[in-house]
Amino acid sequence: MVFTFGIEEEFLLMDARTGLPTGAQELTRALISPGQGAFTTSAELLDAQVESSTRVCTTRHEALDALLGFRSRLAAAAAAAGVRVAATGAAPRIADVPPVLNSSDRYRRMGVLTGAVAHEQYVNGTHIHVGIDSRDTGVRVLNGLRPWLALLGAVAANSPYWRGQDSSFASWRMVHYRRWSVQGCPPVFSDAQDYARRLQGLLDTDVVLDAGHVGWAARLSENFPTVEVRIADAQLEARDTLLLAALVRALVDTLASAVPASVPAAVPDPELLDAGLWQAARFGMHGNLVSHPGGSIPAAEHLSALLEFVAPALEDAGDSDFVAAGVARLQGRGTGADRQRAAVRSGGYAELADLYSRSLTAQ
Repeated sequence: MVFTFGIEEEFLLMDARTGLPTGAQELTRALISPGQGAFTTSAELLDAQVESSTRVCTTRHEALDALLGFRSRLAAAAAAAGVRVAATGAAPRIADVPPVLNSSDRYRRMGVLTGAVAHEQYVNGTHIHVGIDSRDTGVRVLNGLRPWLALLGAVAANSPYWRGQDSSFASWRMVHYRRWSVQGCPPVFSDAQDYARRLQGLLDTDVVLDAGHVGWAARLSENFPTVEVRIADAQLEARDTLLLAALVRALVDTLASAVPASVPAAVPDPELLDAGLWQAARFGMHGNLVSHPGGSIPAAEHLSALLEFVAPALEDAGDSDFVAAGVARLQGRGTGADRQRAAVRSGGYAELADLYSRSLTAQ
């Protein structure tokens, strides 16, 4: 069975002169117009953000065409509007006044509910959907994903700067998300019915507007028959995004295809997984990561364990060589956070803005 997948990418619009986030309504309206073929576009919470979604993909080649297609269109529209685009997990600089929120009723209500949290939501993610045959299968996958989410976040770390300073974190976005009402590693669910019951319990509170407001690092989509992995920062290059998508698809494939064990596996302690997310956000791929059943191991060792775990699924999808090359590239150039820091060391924030521009449409 070939597992289908789709990718959502969020981007930040920046003033070309100041480097501060800026809205560009004409640009956004043009991008949201229909007839885009391989991708669709939507507005995000802030006026300075835009999101793209690929169509359902079967191969990584389809996904890459869609990612580059939107990124090229976005770059052209931004140039015409006199703004720059940053594929980064967090805005390196923000203004001292509240942002302009998207005018939709849902985002307006979200802004009212969350106040200052929404006012600093200058963060962008990469969300990867993988198709599943049932919500019960999805729950099994969610339970199996939990020990791997911190590693995926470390691989994807691409937001070291915040308010004009190095945050000391590889992913400031992951830290920011800890402030929302429901976030972090998803709990363990017994089955789809249990998932539905507990989701409804959250919706019955007054701090969760709808299912899309449940910010777990992985969840079942309410709009598509997919598992949605939301741990990753926005990525500098399309091939960075595609590496993550290939890993996530292989991981979902492996977990969904596994024969249930006669003896249930030990469940990782939730407090360790939560600490592991913070650990991944802080150190990225340059430190240790929490391992199961306990303790920490070097991030590179954890990544090697993941590659071994998903090797058959990568082979079945024809992605083995692509992922091997992507991991080698990651080990050679570093994560997006590493590349952002290298740019600032080289030429300050001007070089960082140039890195964003070069990376947007890099092949």
